[in-house]
Amino acid sequence: MLLRQLEYLVALARERHFARAAAACHVSQPSLSAAVRRLEHELHVPIVRRGRRYEGLTPEGDVVLAWAHRILAERDALRQELSTLRDGLTGTLRLGVVPTALPAATLLTTPFCDRHPHVRVSVESLSSADITQGLTAFELDVAMTYLDDDTLRQVRRFPLYEERYVLLTPVEGPLAQVARARWAQAAALPLCLLNPRMRNRRIMDACFAADGATAEPAIETDSVAGLYAHLPGGRWSSVISHAWLHLFGVPEGMRVVPLEGPAHGPRVGLVVANGEPRPVLADAFLTVGREAGVRDALDELLHTYLSAADVR
Repeated sequence: MLLRQLEYLVALARERHFARAAAACHVSQPSLSAAVRRLEHELHVPIVRRGRRYEGLTPEGDVVLAWAHRILAERDALRQELSTLRDGLTGTLRLGVVPTALPAATLLTTPFCDRHPHVRVSVESLSSADITQGLTAFELDVAMTYLDDDTLRQVRRFPLYEERYVLLTPVEGPLAQVARARWAQAAALPLCLLNPRMRNRRIMDACFAADGATAEPAIETDSVAGLYAHLPGGRWSSVISHAWLHLFGVPEGMRVVPLEGPAHGPRVGLVVANGEPRPVLADAFLTVGREAGVRDALDELLHTYLSAADVR
């Protein structure tokens, strides 16, 4: 059994098409098909369901695929560790981040690159489900996501911060003078929020419901940037995670108002696949994560904005 055969199988499972898999591996389709058949012959099991086109993997093929991911990940980890001994830390760290945590990711990626200038970081904005799949398939080294996600299996969790929710509202709006607001008060405002497909929005909806209210935003978007784009101008309000202040701040003409309710939202942290030895790059990133003081930095930033609002 050759590692190349495992690479072809992984590509075939990913592309779900023999020609596309062959192109991704820079080989001819007959060469890829023959390599997969040789793998079946060596392991004495059918791996691919064959018809007129690719129809998926057999149950035995799913087992082989899981091992292929694991074996190739171990090979990559070995190469990385040997490269580190020879040249210092190099390579590309593959980091998956849920969209609502992206604004805080720079608190980790910047000091990581400062400490390891020869390492590149590839950041992907991914849903929780895609992050789970990426870790399972060893396509991600580290993920930054909600730690209470039930779909995460066989992973190690490293907390970074707890989401805190605040109201962004126009300085001339109905809640311009209040020191604190209830979720029900926020629900009555003209709102711009993330759409319900986003985990963050579903968490907020639960907070609205706990205060006997339902948010019916006039504008919904699938990105934090899209949300912030609508806020200048004094018409819309929004409920945000305090982590977003790190990147976007408070738009001109708006103020931050604390929301009465749970002091902390769900935990956000780093997640790596459970296994030893861990990839060198993942370990190095976790070290930066432990030392970065993300929670304190975000809490201090929130305190600064709240103090500025009190002064006004």
